[in-house]
Amino acid sequence: MATALRCFRHLHPLLYRSSFAAVQGLPRAAAGCPALLLDGCRQCVHQMLLTRQLATKKAKGKGQTQARVNISAGLVEDIINLEEAKEDMQAVVEALREDFSRNLSVRTSAGALDHIMVMTKDGKFPLNQLGQISQKSPQLITVNMSSFPESTAAAVKAIRESGMNLNPDTDGTIIRVPIPKVTREHRESLAKLAKQSTNKSKEVLRKVRSKSINQVKKFKSKVSEDTIWLLEKQIQQMADDTVAEMDKLLAAKTKELLQ
Repeated sequence: MATALRCFRHLHPLLYRSSFAAVQGLPRAAAGCPALLLDGCRQCVHQMLLTRQLATKKAKGKGQTQARVNISAGLVEDIINLEEAKEDMQAVVEALREDFSRNLSVRTSAGALDHIMVMTKDGKFPLNQLGQISQKSPQLITVNMSSFPESTAAAVKAIRESGMNLNPDTDGTIIRVPIPKVTREHRESLAKLAKQSTNKSKEVLRKVRSKSINQVKKFKSKVSEDTIWLLEKQIQQMADDTVAEMDKLLAAKTKELLQ
């Protein structure tokens, strides 16, 4: 892979020629660069130069979509692991999907309370680790806090502030959680929570994107300017695709909640 990076370093002086001339000007058997790898480099160089030219040209037209970048992950693995970056971004989407499924349902169930985080003197714990959660009827959920009675008040506070429109009360170490009727107001409240969760996920995604771009920038002195430019563009492209996926999830969840 170090050999591939050496081939990338030839890019800089060639970028000021036409893409055809640049590819034709690459040596066919440079020292330390096997012919097979070189042919791959030549094809990659041609594609990347053409991509940049198309992207730059299209960017000048208002409302036009820029050309997409598609750099081989294996070719730049010494700079950044693009597959890992993509997996990190996808993990944010999956976390949002799970949040929607677990916490944003029109019908509140006992399972919806399982992962409400309760702040105790010993730290944060999921509610289901502190109390026994049971659905006594379609209209009532109870939480038996007899194992950790000192955390009852904290559990009540966490349930009330969970955003699920719940108003618990206590009977000793038993927390009673009446399930609210499904009103239009409740549906709209859940839809707002879905929007808030999506925005928080987008903040997490921005951090993943920034981390990846900062990793690429560490190689500014080792590879060409255009290599950096293309990698940054591809990372941004991956982030944009992830945002689009989140927006689709939000649209589907909002429709489900409000219908």
